Amino acid sequence: MPTTTGQRLLIVTNRLPVTVTAKADGMELVDSTGGVATGLRQAYLASGGLWIGWPGEIARLSAADRQLLQRELAERSIVPVFLTAQEVRQYYENFANGVVWPLFHYLLERMPLDAKGWEVYRRVNEKFADVVAGIYQPGDIVWVHDYQLMLVPAMLRQRLPDARIGFFLHIPFPAPEVFRILPWREAILEGLLGADLVGFHTGAYVRHFTTALRYVLGLQTDLRRASFDGREIKLDSFPMGIDVAEFERLAGSEAVCVESKRVRDDSGGHRILLGVDRLDYTKGIPRRMLAFERLLDRFPEWRDRVRFIQVAVPSRTSVEPYQVFRRQLDELIGRINATHGTLTSVPVHYLYRSIPPEQLVALYRAADVMVVTPLRDGMNLVAKEFVASRTDEDGVLVLSEFAGAAAELGESVLVNPYDVDGMAAAMDRALRMSERERRTRMRALRERVRVQHVQQWVDSFVEELQAPPRPRQVTPAAEVDEIVARVRGSSHATLLLDYDGTLVPIVSGPALAVPDEALLRLLAQLGASPRLSVHLVSGRLRETMEAWFGSLPIGLWAEHGMWHRLPRQSWAMTLEVDRGWIERIRPVLEEFTRTTSGSLIEQKTASFAWHYRMVEPEIGEQRAAELRERVRDVLQDDPVEVLNGSKVIEIRPQGVTKGLVPSRLLAEGDPGALLAMGDDRTDEDLFAAMPAQGITIHIGPLPSRARVRLADWHAARDLLRRLL
Repeated sequence: MPTTTGQRLLIVTNRLPVTVTAKADGMELVDSTGGVATGLRQAYLASGGLWIGWPGEIARLSAADRQLLQRELAERSIVPVFLTAQEVRQYYENFANGVVWPLFHYLLERMPLDAKGWEVYRRVNEKFADVVAGIYQPGDIVWVHDYQLMLVPAMLRQRLPDARIGFFLHIPFPAPEVFRILPWREAILEGLLGADLVGFHTGAYVRHFTTALRYVLGLQTDLRRASFDGREIKLDSFPMGIDVAEFERLAGSEAVCVESKRVRDDSGGHRILLGVDRLDYTKGIPRRMLAFERLLDRFPEWRDRVRFIQVAVPSRTSVEPYQVFRRQLDELIGRINATHGTLTSVPVHYLYRSIPPEQLVALYRAADVMVVTPLRDGMNLVAKEFVASRTDEDGVLVLSEFAGAAAELGESVLVNPYDVDGMAAAMDRALRMSERERRTRMRALRERVRVQHVQQWVDSFVEELQAPPRPRQVTPAAEVDEIVARVRGSSHATLLLDYDGTLVPIVSGPALAVPDEALLRLLAQLGASPRLSVHLVSGRLRETMEAWFGSLPIGLWAEHGMWHRLPRQSWAMTLEVDRGWIERIRPVLEEFTRTTSGSLIEQKTASFAWHYRMVEPEIGEQRAAELRERVRDVLQDDPVEVLNGSKVIEIRPQGVTKGLVPSRLLAEGDPGALLAMGDDRTDEDLFAAMPAQGITIHIGPLPSRARVRLADWHAARDLLRRLL
């Protein structure tokens, strides 16, 4: 039982674990036999849960058959999501399989020139979310699957704020420089971040995802978690397995043994190489065939001694690019057989059809070498099925290094599927491998496949999803209401407000964060209130503060309090400091700016800011760490401090902090209810200087001493509006 007693598991997938086929005399429901269906079927039934998905094309069914279908699906604890033919074409074929599938598999040349279907993709995801929300009961666990439904987690989060939602991606998550090509990249990432747990097959995919979050959304992440919208999202790898016991049972059955012997006998003593794939351009079949042809050309001793059995299961037969792909593969195999075939031997035996499990396992048992060479694959369960079927502990697995399974199956012969010569050499090596080496490798592979079986995959994901989440990162609404009431109930209140990241979002360059009209109106209204004194406390230059906010009836504090200007007064320096160190550190900053593309220097009266928000994330963090060390070395005897901000390194005189502001205001009289609001390290000085009864509010997910936490700048503005 993977779920806690009383918790239903709701599985949400594009397709159901049954296939509905319309027939002349009615319809037929056939159980799916794939790894996902097998593993998840046991889990949701054991929990008393439900499976939600599209039942397939049912337009040909009569009204009576549709009612019968509804009843039969209900008896199997299945909830259908009905889609129109137009929705299937746009959402599934045009967008999911026409845009996302090739992009996530790095096959950019397969993407259409004018990508279409996004709006329908979004609407269909909404339809799935509506169905799930309609059957959800408190305590249910929702597990959404794969690239067709990447917007569903966030849509469910809107409808079911307290639900436990998981998402698993069964295909690769590409490197960020590839993912960023997608025009809807922000929406996809935000859709996935609606989940409490996002799972991938390998650690590499997790790393790609976290890097994309930093590049595209500018989020602070580590390898196993991300913070977004006031929530913490767990990220992890869960390598999917297979039903090992079932494959071992089949491998030992009499029918499979008889069929395996027949395949060996029919080969006439030839060594057998085997490929089993869906007919999809990501599987690398054409290059595999070229590699086999190269084997026969370069190692003539294998001519008329080897046979390549290639099973290609029909896939997306109505989609034109797949029809073209099939014709090209047919022509390639025909050429190889025409060139290298003899009166007694056809080198490539090509089977374009689905085959039953018994025959599949018989082929696995009969093969000398299993060749699994996808150009890119999320996992590839065929490789694991082959290993599980080899109860004789013999056979060699040739495996693409770009399949997710390669991260686990290191004892296979790993190949680059784009290297035709290399694959030919690997086939030759596998065919010549000694029995001792074959068995040593296979025993190790079998042990690993046994451990990472499909039930272990299901259990580990659900257990992690069920694990108690960290406390919510935002202060409950009731506490925020109390703060608003306290400030509004006071005869006078003073607001100390940071700007960047607090009242406006962080942007790529400092000059781009110009205040919008809505913010200027809000600040003007706050400043005009007789009950409120408003002060903007920023690290920005006084010239910038004057240009943006000089006309407002509020106090301005520039360069972290170095300069201040109260309403209707002139600018004045708050503190005199030593500035002799500035010229000695300038060459260091200029050097780092020159050698770090995207960085820039901002010089202030008595400080520097080195911005690296536009630098590639990994490079920026590394260079920032190096700069901190260099500055400390050069200025080790000077009264300065080095601070980490939000993608910025601040070098400033000791004592010049935002903590000057509340100290000065308190010295000048009673500020009334004192409220401070900020988002980064420099605002911690402001919070530290607040009196015990002061209200400190941190914006965002970073650690803070503030007693109140809001999700983002939207929430900050909302609170300020309520003070009016």
